[in-house]
Amino acid sequence: MPPSASPRVLTLAGIVGSAVLLGLYARGGVVWPLGFVALVPWLLTLNRTHTLVGTLLSGWLMSVAFAVAVFTWFGVAVGAYTGIGTPPGMLLLCLLAPLLQPQVLVFALVRQLLRRRHGPWLSALGGACAWVACEQLVPKLLGDTLGHGLGPSLWLRQVADLGGAAAITLLLIVVNEALVLALQRRRDGAAALLRPLLLAALLPLLMAGYGWLRLSTLAESAGQPTAVMRIGMVQSGIVDYENRRREVGAYAVVRQVLDTHFGLSRAAIEHHGVDALLWSETVYPTTFGHPRSEDGAALDQEILDFVTATGVALVFGSYDLDDAGEYNAAVFVEPGTGLLGYYRKTHPFPLTEHVPEWLDGPLLRHWLPWTGSWQPGSGARVFPLRAADGRELQVLPLICLDDVRPELALDGARLGAQAIVGLSNDAWFSAHPIGARLHLQVAAFRSIETRLPQLRVTSNGLSAYVDPSGEVLVSTGMGQQAVLAGELPLSDPPMTLMVRWGDWVGRAALVLLLLLAVIQGWRRWQAGAGARAVPAASATAADYRARVSLLPPFWRMLCGLLQLSAGFGLLALALRMLVRDGFQVNSLAQIQIYLGWVLAPVIAAWAIQRILAATARVSGDLLVLQQPRQRIEIPIASIAVVRLWRMPFPGIGVDLEFVSGRRFAPGMVCADPRALHQALSAAGAPVQLADTASGRMADYAAARARSLRPWLDHGLTRFGLFPLIPALPAFRLHQHIAFGGTFGEYYTYGLQAWLSGLLIWWAAWSMGLMLFAALLRIGGELSTGLALAWRPDRASSFRSIQEWLIRLAFFLGPPLWLLLRVLWG
Repeated sequence: MPPSASPRVLTLAGIVGSAVLLGLYARGGVVWPLGFVALVPWLLTLNRTHTLVGTLLSGWLMSVAFAVAVFTWFGVAVGAYTGIGTPPGMLLLCLLAPLLQPQVLVFALVRQLLRRRHGPWLSALGGACAWVACEQLVPKLLGDTLGHGLGPSLWLRQVADLGGAAAITLLLIVVNEALVLALQRRRDGAAALLRPLLLAALLPLLMAGYGWLRLSTLAESAGQPTAVMRIGMVQSGIVDYENRRREVGAYAVVRQVLDTHFGLSRAAIEHHGVDALLWSETVYPTTFGHPRSEDGAALDQEILDFVTATGVALVFGSYDLDDAGEYNAAVFVEPGTGLLGYYRKTHPFPLTEHVPEWLDGPLLRHWLPWTGSWQPGSGARVFPLRAADGRELQVLPLICLDDVRPELALDGARLGAQAIVGLSNDAWFSAHPIGARLHLQVAAFRSIETRLPQLRVTSNGLSAYVDPSGEVLVSTGMGQQAVLAGELPLSDPPMTLMVRWGDWVGRAALVLLLLLAVIQGWRRWQAGAGARAVPAASATAADYRARVSLLPPFWRMLCGLLQLSAGFGLLALALRMLVRDGFQVNSLAQIQIYLGWVLAPVIAAWAIQRILAATARVSGDLLVLQQPRQRIEIPIASIAVVRLWRMPFPGIGVDLEFVSGRRFAPGMVCADPRALHQALSAAGAPVQLADTASGRMADYAAARARSLRPWLDHGLTRFGLFPLIPALPAFRLHQHIAFGGTFGEYYTYGLQAWLSGLLIWWAAWSMGLMLFAALLRIGGELSTGLALAWRPDRASSFRSIQEWLIRLAFFLGPPLWLLLRVLWG
């Protein structure tokens, strides 16, 4: 029966309500408290959704509504930039919404899964963790998160120096969840309302208390006498270089840009007494220091002569060049020295500035002629800005999108930066000031997280001076031609938890989710261990309880193909090692084959079986198959035959044939068919095994099932956790040798590089252990088959002894082998 229209209308109303509130919240100003209630309408409707499909649909609609409410300006700007117009630009925004806001879908899904098995508190915390963990793992194009909306709140935003904007996002979601719980309990009396309302009030109060305390310590530090440097920012108001170039030519455009900046810079020196100057991103639209013509060389020299004549250091946006290609760069020039160096933009804008090598090609350039060809830089760098009298300020340059993610600012703070200088070309925001304001608001969080003051210069607005508390002390308007000056103290900033630990909240949230998954898995394994069928001698209908998977033909075939793919992948690795690589893991190609063709199919097949899992038990004269969302009851008297699968893929399983001649539609993956047959027989039904072959396979499966130990024999233990024992010491030794410490690669190249190295070491050991386990398993299965043929009555005890020998060989063999190799050197 189709659902009534009323729930659909309520769901859409909740999504639209939250989208409207989020749209107002994103505009900032005095409406920032909306962040604590903006998700409430959607969450109320999400609580009424009980299916995964409905949850995913709600999450998808919410992501679209979120994108439209908050980023309409982006869709319009994309349409104008690409020339496709506003309606196609908005359509593209809607289509890409799940990719631009993937955390909404992940949040809805994880929250729903947790609500099925746990209470509202754990599902609320798990959902919030899923939100920030997703934003950590899949960095968003514009770096946005809910926490940025509290930028206008002086006290509350100070929490960002503990956990970044991600910490604020997590707290906002928890408060929203607490209010939803309070609304749902409004008829249960005051006592039921107390805890959620207390939490919803306490968290903002704690945030405000920390903010007040932190601001007081910053004020004390700011009151200490210290030398300063006066930095001038030049906003020229010149935009649309391409149209100007087509009208008057490239040289004339560069000439106009330089003359304008020279004039405004002289005014800054004469009227504001600045010690250094900042010009915006790509203000000099050609390669500086690598002239392409005589005119280009003359213009380069003119900039150097200007710096020498004024005696003031200059930082400006230009291009850099090497054998790999061109870069969007910030150029540092100082009197007497000339060119000091370049900072290359680390995060070029996708497509418009940089196209990944795997995506690039003539076809893409034909269909998207506006795509760029810049290369990404290599990370944070700190440069000195020197005044004429010798004062020196260590600054961290950031270009445009570099300031929407915290990693570069944190790396710069660790490298000794005393201030951030941001260069941006926000000309495409000219018709959309809200985009420029949101960009500035996100960038201001870098100053809170690091406690570094920030000067941010743009071509057309909004240029600004941001203090260490995230306050915008002064800024220009959109479209203005202006000069701003700010005094930066020549002192080191106070240490923050973010600088010390990095952007840790998302990673901690991910660890918590994994811990919840492990706990849930452990409970299931324990339940499965307690529900295993008892030995044949004492099996009764009441005793029988087992975990099974109900696989329709398509899903059984898919799981079987996935397992065959994993088997062939493992065989390919073994053959490659025999023929080419030798018996060691020494290439990324081996690891790629293992991850893509072995591990991924195994996990996919396991996930399908877990989703379709059920508990089988005998209740009176019924065989009950209980799944989370359905209960299947089969009269035992109607079952005539238990037929074992001839091909045990994706595992040992059975088909139930009824007295009528029909067959139960889904096949049943069952670890111990003999126990199932005995339980059905004990219930009083004359159920038969199909034939002699089925009887032999049932005996084989029974011997195997009774010898299993859930913890020791589980794939996660063998190939997930156990490989860490040798991998972690080897990885630590490698880090000390190559980088001088356990976290040397992290501090040099960042978390991604460090984790990638750890993943490679783990994957290498996991692959080797899986190959070793496959050899042991082949030997074990052959010997079990021989034992069944020789002494069927002793097969079970033989299998138990054999499994313990295999476990000893697997868990003790590799460490002993490694120890002997070390000792024999």
